[in-house]
Amino acid sequence: MKLGVFTVLCADKPFDDMLDYVSSKGLEAIELGTGGYPGNDHCPIEELLDKPSAQQEMKQKLSDKGIMISALSCHSNPLHPQEKMSVPADTLLRKTIKLASQLGVKVVNTFSGCPGDHEGALYPNWPVAAWPPDYQEVLKWQWNEKLIPYWKEINDYAAANGVKIGLELHGGFSVHTPATMLKLRKACGPAIGANLDPSHMWWQGIDPVEAIKILGDADALHHFHAKDTIIDQQNTNMYGLTDMTPYTELRSRAWYFRTVGYGHGRKTWADIVSALRLVGYDYVVSIEHEDGLMSIDEGFSKAVENLQPIMLREPVGEMWWA
Repeated sequence: MKLGVFTVLCADKPFDDMLDYVSSKGLEAIELGTGGYPGNDHCPIEELLDKPSAQQEMKQKLSDKGIMISALSCHSNPLHPQEKMSVPADTLLRKTIKLASQLGVKVVNTFSGCPGDHEGALYPNWPVAAWPPDYQEVLKWQWNEKLIPYWKEINDYAAANGVKIGLELHGGFSVHTPATMLKLRKACGPAIGANLDPSHMWWQGIDPVEAIKILGDADALHHFHAKDTIIDQQNTNMYGLTDMTPYTELRSRAWYFRTVGYGHGRKTWADIVSALRLVGYDYVVSIEHEDGLMSIDEGFSKAVENLQPIMLREPVGEMWWA
C-alpha cells in the first residue's frame, strides 16, 4: 500500500515544483487531474495524448523521484442534460482513458454523472426520496435510459484500453452509495468500480469500514481517497444531512470536510487502512485536501503526519503462529 496525493492542491506549482513538494513529504504516488472540476494544471491532456516523447519525459521525472501515478481524474457530469456540459465531459473522459492506457496508469477517476428527469430537461435531477412516487419514475428513467446505456459503453471502452474506472461515490450524482455503485457495475461490467472517499460516506450516515468490505468483497474497489468529515449535530438538527448551506459557510453547515484525523481519530483511520488490507486492496491511499479551516500546506502536512504511522506497506507473509 502506498501513500499519495491528489495534486489539485498544488495547482499553483509547476509540475517539477509539485514533484519536489510531494517528494519532500515522503509520498510515493500522485493522482493527476486532466480537466473537469479538478482542472489539468499538472496533466494538460492535449500536450500528452498520442505524444510519446512528452509522455516519456513525464515518466522520467516521476521515476527520478520514485513516484507513480495512481490515477488520472476528470470529475465532471457526462450525463448532464445540456449537451454543452455533457459532450465536453464525455470527450474528456474518453481522452483520459486513452491517455491512462498510454501512460500505463491503472485507474481513471470521475463521477457517474446525474441526468435530468426527461429528454427536454435543462438541469440534473437527483432523487433522494422514495415518495411521492414521481421520484421513483424519475429514478427508473434515469437508470434505464441514461446511466446504464452510457456506462455500458464506457465500461467496454475502458476494458479495451486496459483501464479501470473509479467512480467517486458523491452526493448529487446517481452513483453515491455502495448499493448504487454495485447496481451500475452489475448492469455495465467489471471495469466499473469505486473511487471510495470516506468523507462522502460519513455525511450520508455510512460507515466507511463497512463500505470498504462491501465493495472489496465485490472486487469493486479501484481507488481510495483520504479525506475526513465532521458532523455538526446542532446544525444537523436544523438543516439535516442534505444541507444546502454553501461550503464557505462552515459555522452554519451540518457537516464539512476536514483533513485526515480532524473529523475522526487515528484509531478510526487505522481501522479504515486495516479494512483495505482485509479486502485485498494493496494500491494507493490518495490524500485529498478540502479543509476550510487549514491552509493547503498545513492541512496536507497534517494528513501525511496522521496517515504515515498507520499505513500497511509490508506483505503479510505466512501466519507463523497459526
